[in-house]
Amino acid sequence: MKIALLQYPIAWADKETNLRYAEERIAALAGKADVAVLPEMFATGFCTDHPELAETMDGDIIRRLQTLANQTGVAIVSSFICSPVANSEASNTRAKLTNRGFMIKPSPITNSSESIHYPLVQRPLPNSVASIEVQDKRHLYAHGGEDLFFQPAQERCIFEYKGVKILLLVCYDLRFPVWARNQSGSDYDIILVVANWPDIRIQYWDALIAARATENQCYIAAVNCVGNDGMGLHYNGHSVAYDTRLQPIVSFADDEEGTKIADFDIEKLHHFREVLPLWKDIDRFELQQ
Repeated sequence: MKIALLQYPIAWADKETNLRYAEERIAALAGKADVAVLPEMFATGFCTDHPELAETMDGDIIRRLQTLANQTGVAIVSSFICSPVANSEASNTRAKLTNRGFMIKPSPITNSSESIHYPLVQRPLPNSVASIEVQDKRHLYAHGGEDLFFQPAQERCIFEYKGVKILLLVCYDLRFPVWARNQSGSDYDIILVVANWPDIRIQYWDALIAARATENQCYIAAVNCVGNDGMGLHYNGHSVAYDTRLQPIVSFADDEEGTKIADFDIEKLHHFREVLPLWKDIDRFELQQ
């Protein structure tokens, strides 16, 4: 499976600019990648105290990405500020907001003869809306005030795309190994991480990505942003994808902007787990809500 890591600056609280950024970058991946992974809260930046930026699941952010996924044939992963009500009412429902991680999967092409045209893209038009799976952020970053406006996930979900099982972690979730634990040895094949992780704590980011991949015997692709946000924090990236032996498949230098594609061999991963079945010796536990 080919996973594209997109590391770039996010325009603070500017949804239209950020949606255009995403559309341009993902359009260029048509025919080259299976999945495009964007930073956390790609449409706004980490604007935890701006409930007016929230959208519902049928809002402009999701609708445009569903169209984009169908146009390009590329699944899209990130998170956004999600509200159960319309934008005009969002300021009164802060406790109900979620930092909603998602995977939007392009619809299969049937016998449609109609084609769509997008910059660099020409693909037959699917007959249905792109599907979506969601995973809300479980661990809310209290130091940044996220717990004042958002509610945490109540359950862990595993996405499946093209026969590959995927666990999505949203930024701070990366710090919590119990939430990410691959208990059966085959809960998932790949961890995807979307984040806004500032440079003052980047050493922990580097260490935690490697730890989650090692202890769960899985591939991992983690995407951070670069640039400065509206709160004065700087982000220097360090997005990376590791193979089963913790060798980087792709990595980004400090403050590097761009797109890189990691090609994950799932059969090789399964063979690695069979040859070295460490999961059989793990401590068993039950996750409490």
